[in-house]
Amino acid sequence: MHTMWKGTISFGLVNIPVKMHAATENKDVKLRQLHKECQTPIKYEKVCPACDREIKNEEIVRAFEYAKDKFVVLDEEDLAALQKEQTDKAVEIIDFVKLEQIDPIYFEKSYYLSPNEGGAKAYGLLHQALEETGKIGVAKMMIRSKEQLAVIRVYQQVIVVETIHYPDEVRDVKEVPNIPEQIETGKKELDTAKMLIDQLTTEFMPEKYTDDYRTALLQLIEEHKDNTVTSAAKPVPDNVTNLMDALQASLDRAKKDKPKPSKPKRKTPAKKTAAR
Repeated sequence: MHTMWKGTISFGLVNIPVKMHAATENKDVKLRQLHKECQTPIKYEKVCPACDREIKNEEIVRAFEYAKDKFVVLDEEDLAALQKEQTDKAVEIIDFVKLEQIDPIYFEKSYYLSPNEGGAKAYGLLHQALEETGKIGVAKMMIRSKEQLAVIRVYQQVIVVETIHYPDEVRDVKEVPNIPEQIETGKKELDTAKMLIDQLTTEFMPEKYTDDYRTALLQLIEEHKDNTVTSAAKPVPDNVTNLMDALQASLDRAKKDKPKPSKPKRKTPAKKTAAR
């Protein structure tokens, strides 16, 4: 399993060297966009609309837009120093709380933690302590240039880091439109709804839930393999032809722009002087 991050978890005077691995993976079936005429994949380029040309990575700077079309440009060295300062900090557990106190709306992404060299004993200590107390640790850590709020918890034999949203990242429910303030429900309807919930209540077994759309899409792709198309090869410019075209165009333009030579004026013969 690929190691995404190395660091330490600390609580009190205990430091645990750990490695972090992605606990989940995106299995969405990604479809490419092709040019219908020649089946060539469509490119997405970084283009400056003012200069009307494609921009290279080294020409790009990062900035914060504090008002419409008003930007504060940030220096890459300052950003790198700030990120390194935060990355070098250990993952410090700030508090221990009960898992049920955190609403699922806060949860974002899960990562497995494994002990790094020399950390097995302390890793096992934290795992057992969390399991027996039923608590989770609340911590801060840097992941991909962003300071994350996270919880440290136990999942089977592994310690898991679960990144969670900060409170100001969760939108206020008051902003949700068309929510009635008070709903009056009849006792008969409510009792029937409760009865239905009781009938459908079961133990949670995640393995019984599958992505039916992804399965159907993969089946559809398999059925259409006979219709495989090959994208057109990128045309290689013919330098000789292009050069001849350019030379011919230049010659035609030169002929067109060249001023026509003016015809010499005919001399008028001098009149003979009459003899006296």
